[in-house]
Amino acid sequence: MARSHLTLAALATAAVADLDVRTTSPHGSSTGDVDSALLTTGAGDDLIVRVPRSQRAEAQQSADLVALRALSAGVRGRLPFAVPSYRGQAPVGRTRGIVYDFIQGTHLRTAQVTGGSGLPTALGRGVAAIHALPTSFVTDAGLTSHTPFEAMRSTASLVDRAASTRLLPAALLERWEAAIQDHVLWQFQPTVVNGSLDAASFLVVDGTVTGVLGWQDLQVGDPARDLAWLLGAGPEAVDAAFAAYNDARGTSDHQLRRRATLYRELDTAKWLLHGTATKNTAVVDDAVGMMAALVDRLQSPDGVSISSDSTAALDLDGVEELLSTTERRHG
Repeated sequence: MARSHLTLAALATAAVADLDVRTTSPHGSSTGDVDSALLTTGAGDDLIVRVPRSQRAEAQQSADLVALRALSAGVRGRLPFAVPSYRGQAPVGRTRGIVYDFIQGTHLRTAQVTGGSGLPTALGRGVAAIHALPTSFVTDAGLTSHTPFEAMRSTASLVDRAASTRLLPAALLERWEAAIQDHVLWQFQPTVVNGSLDAASFLVVDGTVTGVLGWQDLQVGDPARDLAWLLGAGPEAVDAAFAAYNDARGTSDHQLRRRATLYRELDTAKWLLHGTATKNTAVVDDAVGMMAALVDRLQSPDGVSISSDSTAALDLDGVEELLSTTERRHG
């Protein structure tokens, strides 16, 4: 049963000393993994209190808090958007409620990222700013750091596990194994990455990115991971976002977009494994159908190549329509 916003407001006063709550209202869905409420203080500050409702949400909240504490004021000052700030916490049952400063904005939807909106440029530059952060603060916090070899090995493990279900189409297995064995593809400079970016991670107001939420997978790793979700936008928007990113980074990683494409496709394998792990036949059937449709699209004359020695253009229109279901359902 969801906790009321009044209960959450009372919890916030226990979490933050001398907190003067003047107004409170519900926030988010009552059926999600987190109970949350908005608060306004006597000083005019807007806060949000969040309490996880599942072990998965609690683990994410704990990891997110570690990352937020690692993001010092100096590090945050390098970003063109806000990052949640921790205010306090209080125990509730077997978990805890955490109070943060509230960032104004609505969660971005991929459909909003259109060629003429200005958002592709803002998003490309925003992701580039994350990747330009010094890696030392991540390693100093004891967070994960992956070399290119480890990124390749992790991808190979994912493909192997998907293949072990005997539900992975041979064409996809061959395609993904060829990418894994392509050493040129894995030549990149690890950067700070958020690690779990998707459209909903971004808060926007009038076409401006105001904040980024969800830092539980903060690490040093492959920058392509943070860009894969962008491939769900239209071709013009994708081109603009990657152009803005490359311009901001001055990058020479010519395989960046191909690895992003690979990671995007591998979301179908993750969805399949989620279905098999939870014994959810509906999810398994959905994943199998998505992979079959992906194979059909990739075998068409305008199919997308992720091999570094190919001159085929990365026209992602159509392929991304097939993958959009994963973006909405995989979690």
